Amino acid sequence: MNIFLIILLVVLCIMVIVSLVRGIVAFLKTTKVDLENGGSDNLIEMQTMQNKMMFNRIKYQGLAVLVVAIIMALSR
Repeated sequence: MNIFLIILLVVLCIMVIVSLVRGIVAFLKTTKVDLENGGSDNLIEMQTMQNKMMFNRIKYQGLAVLVVAIIMALSR
């Protein structure tokens, strides 16, 4: 059981990193020109992607904390 939880924890940590990197990439694609134009479709798309990736990051971090709590509870 502990092996499964540790593997799950590693997978969740990888998903956190992937979500973080994808969110940062979407942030970097939002150029100064897009921000100055205001109504650009690219701007809205990139902001939506940023929000989605950051929400995914928070979700995966929460699940990772839950798995750590379960591992700690089972080790007692």
